[in-house]
Amino acid sequence: MSDRPWLVVGLGNPGPKYAGNRHNVGQMVLDLLAERTGARFSKHARAQAVVAEARLGVLPGGAPGPRVILAKPTTYMNTSGGPVSALAKYYDIEPDHVVMVHDEVDIPFDTIKLKVGGGEGGHNGLRDTTKALGTKEYHRVRVGVGRPPGRMDTADYVLRDFSGTEKKDLPILVDDAADAVEMLLTEGLLAAQGKFHVAKA
Repeated sequence: MSDRPWLVVGLGNPGPKYAGNRHNVGQMVLDLLAERTGARFSKHARAQAVVAEARLGVLPGGAPGPRVILAKPTTYMNTSGGPVSALAKYYDIEPDHVVMVHDEVDIPFDTIKLKVGGGEGGHNGLRDTTKALGTKEYHRVRVGVGRPPGRMDTADYVLRDFSGTEKKDLPILVDDAADAVEMLLTEGLLAAQGKFHVAKA
Protein backbone atom coordinates (compact mmCIF):
# COMPACT_ATOMS: atom_id res chain seq x y z
CA MET A 1 0.00 0.00 0.00
CA SER A 2 1.21 3.50 -0.82
CA ASP A 3 2.04 5.97 1.95
CA ARG A 4 0.43 8.82 -0.01
CA PRO A 5 -2.43 10.55 1.84
CA TRP A 6 -6.05 9.99 0.91
CA LEU A 7 -8.89 12.48 0.53
CA VAL A 8 -12.15 10.96 1.79
CA VAL A 9 -15.22 13.08 1.01
CA GLY A 10 -18.71 12.66 2.40
CA LEU A 11 -21.34 14.12 0.09
CA GLY A 12 -24.46 15.91 1.28
CA ASN A 13 -26.19 19.25 1.63
CA PRO A 14 -25.27 21.80 4.33
CA GLY A 15 -27.36 22.76 7.33
CA PRO A 16 -29.70 21.07 9.83
CA LYS A 17 -32.61 21.03 7.36
CA TYR A 18 -30.86 18.34 5.30
CA ALA A 19 -28.81 16.57 7.98
CA GLY A 20 -31.04 13.49 8.25
CA ASN A 21 -31.80 13.13 4.52
CA ARG A 22 -30.91 10.02 2.55
CA HIS A 23 -28.79 12.32 0.36
CA ASN A 24 -26.62 13.08 3.41
CA VAL A 25 -25.67 9.55 4.38
CA GLY A 26 -22.14 10.15 3.07
CA GLN A 27 -21.65 12.91 5.62
CA MET A 28 -23.02 10.64 8.36
CA VAL A 29 -20.28 8.16 7.48
CA LEU A 30 -17.63 10.90 7.64
CA ASP A 31 -18.89 11.98 11.06
CA LEU A 32 -18.43 8.41 12.31
CA LEU A 33 -14.93 8.14 10.81
CA ALA A 34 -13.94 11.37 12.55
CA GLU A 35 -15.42 10.08 15.81
CA ARG A 36 -13.44 6.83 15.50
CA THR A 37 -10.18 8.71 15.08
CA GLY A 38 -10.88 11.46 17.59
CA ALA A 39 -10.48 14.06 14.84
CA ARG A 40 -12.54 17.25 14.74
CA PHE A 41 -13.78 19.05 11.67
CA SER A 42 -12.78 22.66 11.13
CA LYS A 43 -13.31 25.12 8.31
CA HIS A 44 -10.69 24.92 5.56
CA ALA A 45 -9.00 28.17 4.56
CA ARG A 46 -8.79 27.42 0.83
CA ALA A 47 -11.91 25.35 0.12
CA GLN A 48 -15.62 25.46 0.86
CA ALA A 49 -15.44 22.49 3.20
CA VAL A 50 -14.78 21.39 6.74
CA VAL A 51 -11.88 18.98 7.16
CA ALA A 52 -10.30 16.74 9.77
CA GLU A 53 -6.89 15.10 9.44
CA ALA A 54 -6.21 11.70 10.94
CA ARG A 55 -4.75 8.26 10.43
CA LEU A 56 -7.46 5.78 9.58
CA GLY A 57 -7.58 2.10 10.46
CA VAL A 58 -4.71 -0.32 11.00
CA LEU A 59 -2.55 -1.80 8.26
CA PRO A 60 -2.00 -5.57 8.01
CA GLY A 61 0.82 -6.18 10.46
CA GLY A 62 -0.44 -3.66 12.99
CA ALA A 63 1.03 -0.36 11.75
CA PRO A 64 -1.20 2.73 11.86
CA GLY A 65 -3.33 3.22 8.77
CA PRO A 66 -2.71 5.87 6.12
CA ARG A 67 -2.98 9.60 6.61
CA VAL A 68 -6.38 10.83 5.53
CA ILE A 69 -8.08 14.15 5.04
CA LEU A 70 -11.75 13.68 5.93
CA ALA A 71 -13.83 16.34 4.19
CA LYS A 72 -17.43 17.51 4.05
CA PRO A 73 -18.18 20.17 1.41
CA THR A 74 -20.19 23.12 2.74
CA THR A 75 -21.69 23.78 -0.70
CA TYR A 76 -24.88 22.17 -1.95
CA MET A 77 -24.65 18.71 -3.46
CA ASN A 78 -24.71 19.77 -7.12
CA THR A 79 -21.64 22.01 -6.63
CA SER A 80 -19.52 19.49 -4.67
CA GLY A 81 -16.82 19.34 -7.34
CA GLY A 82 -15.26 22.71 -6.57
CA PRO A 83 -14.42 21.92 -2.94
CA VAL A 84 -13.20 18.41 -3.85
CA SER A 85 -10.92 19.74 -6.57
CA ALA A 86 -9.62 22.56 -4.35
CA LEU A 87 -8.78 20.13 -1.53
CA ALA A 88 -7.10 17.67 -3.91
CA LYS A 89 -4.89 20.47 -5.23
CA TYR A 90 -4.15 21.89 -1.77
CA TYR A 91 -3.03 18.51 -0.36
CA ASP A 92 -1.47 17.36 -3.67
CA ILE A 93 -3.71 14.30 -3.90
CA GLU A 94 -4.26 12.59 -7.24
CA PRO A 95 -7.76 11.33 -8.21
CA ASP A 96 -6.72 7.70 -7.57
CA HIS A 97 -6.46 8.64 -3.86
CA VAL A 98 -9.82 10.40 -3.71
CA VAL A 99 -12.73 8.49 -2.14
CA MET A 100 -16.29 9.76 -2.50
CA VAL A 101 -18.79 8.40 0.04
CA HIS A 102 -22.33 8.91 -1.20
CA ASP A 103 -25.93 7.72 -1.26
CA GLU A 104 -26.88 5.31 -4.05
CA VAL A 105 -30.50 4.67 -5.14
CA ASP A 106 -29.51 1.87 -7.52
CA ILE A 107 -28.65 -0.54 -4.71
CA PRO A 108 -30.87 -1.62 -1.80
CA PHE A 109 -30.89 0.02 1.60
CA ASP A 110 -28.37 -1.68 3.94
CA THR A 111 -26.03 -2.54 1.05
CA ILE A 112 -22.49 -1.21 0.45
CA LYS A 113 -20.72 -1.32 -2.92
CA LEU A 114 -17.29 -0.02 -3.90
CA LYS A 115 -15.84 0.81 -7.29
CA VAL A 116 -13.42 2.99 -9.21
CA GLY A 117 -14.65 5.01 -12.18
CA GLY A 118 -17.80 4.32 -14.15
CA GLY A 119 -20.89 6.41 -14.53
CA GLU A 120 -22.47 8.74 -12.01
CA GLY A 121 -25.95 7.18 -12.19
CA GLY A 122 -27.65 10.57 -12.23
CA HIS A 123 -25.94 11.60 -8.97
CA ASN A 124 -25.34 15.35 -9.24
CA GLY A 125 -22.61 15.39 -6.60
CA LEU A 126 -20.60 12.79 -8.50
CA ARG A 127 -21.27 14.43 -11.85
CA ASP A 128 -19.91 17.75 -10.60
CA THR A 129 -16.92 16.01 -9.00
CA THR A 130 -16.07 14.24 -12.26
CA LYS A 131 -16.26 17.56 -14.10
CA ALA A 132 -14.05 19.34 -11.56
CA LEU A 133 -11.42 16.59 -11.33
CA GLY A 134 -11.46 16.01 -15.09
CA THR A 135 -11.72 12.25 -14.64
CA LYS A 136 -14.08 9.51 -13.46
CA GLU A 137 -11.18 7.49 -12.06
CA TYR A 138 -11.70 8.07 -8.37
CA HIS A 139 -13.00 5.65 -5.72
CA ARG A 140 -16.65 5.54 -4.70
CA VAL A 141 -18.11 3.98 -1.58
CA ARG A 142 -21.76 3.64 -2.52
CA VAL A 143 -24.17 3.51 0.41
CA GLY A 144 -27.47 1.95 -0.65
CA VAL A 145 -30.66 3.90 0.10
CA GLY A 146 -32.94 1.97 -2.26
CA ARG A 147 -35.33 3.08 -4.97
CA PRO A 148 -38.17 5.54 -4.33
CA PRO A 149 -41.55 3.89 -3.82
CA GLY A 150 -44.21 4.02 -6.54
CA ARG A 151 -43.90 7.04 -8.78
CA MET A 152 -42.10 9.27 -6.27
CA ASP A 153 -39.49 11.47 -7.92
CA THR A 154 -35.95 10.38 -7.11
CA ALA A 155 -34.94 13.94 -6.17
CA ASP A 156 -37.80 14.16 -3.67
CA TYR A 157 -36.95 10.74 -2.26
CA VAL A 158 -33.28 11.43 -1.52
CA LEU A 159 -34.16 14.79 0.07
CA ARG A 160 -36.36 13.06 2.64
CA ASP A 161 -35.24 11.57 5.93
CA PHE A 162 -34.97 7.82 6.29
CA SER A 163 -38.19 6.02 7.23
CA GLY A 164 -38.85 4.91 10.79
CA THR A 165 -37.99 1.32 9.90
CA GLU A 166 -34.79 2.38 8.11
CA LYS A 167 -33.72 4.55 11.04
CA LYS A 168 -33.54 1.45 13.24
CA ASP A 169 -30.92 -0.08 10.94
CA LEU A 170 -29.24 3.17 9.84
CA PRO A 171 -26.48 3.03 12.50
CA ILE A 172 -25.50 -0.42 11.20
CA LEU A 173 -25.43 0.81 7.60
CA VAL A 174 -23.28 3.84 8.52
CA ASP A 175 -20.97 1.63 10.57
CA ASP A 176 -20.59 -0.83 7.68
CA ALA A 177 -19.82 2.02 5.27
CA ALA A 178 -17.17 3.41 7.62
CA ASP A 179 -15.66 -0.10 7.85
CA ALA A 180 -15.65 -0.26 4.04
CA VAL A 181 -13.73 3.01 3.81
CA GLU A 182 -11.17 1.78 6.33
CA MET A 183 -10.73 -1.53 4.53
CA LEU A 184 -10.39 0.19 1.16
CA LEU A 185 -7.57 2.35 2.48
CA THR A 186 -5.74 -0.32 4.47
CA GLU A 187 -6.24 -3.49 2.39
CA GLY A 188 -7.24 -2.27 -1.07
CA LEU A 189 -10.27 -2.21 -3.33
CA LEU A 190 -10.42 -5.93 -4.12
CA ALA A 191 -10.34 -6.92 -0.45
CA ALA A 192 -13.08 -4.43 0.39
CA GLN A 193 -15.22 -5.57 -2.53
CA GLY A 194 -14.69 -9.19 -1.51
CA LYS A 195 -16.11 -8.49 1.93
CA PHE A 196 -18.88 -6.00 1.25
CA HIS A 197 -20.21 -7.26 -2.09
CA VAL A 198 -21.23 -10.59 -0.57
CA ALA A 199 -25.04 -10.80 -0.30
CA LYS A 200 -26.33 -10.70 3.24
CA ALA A 201 -28.03 -13.83 4.49
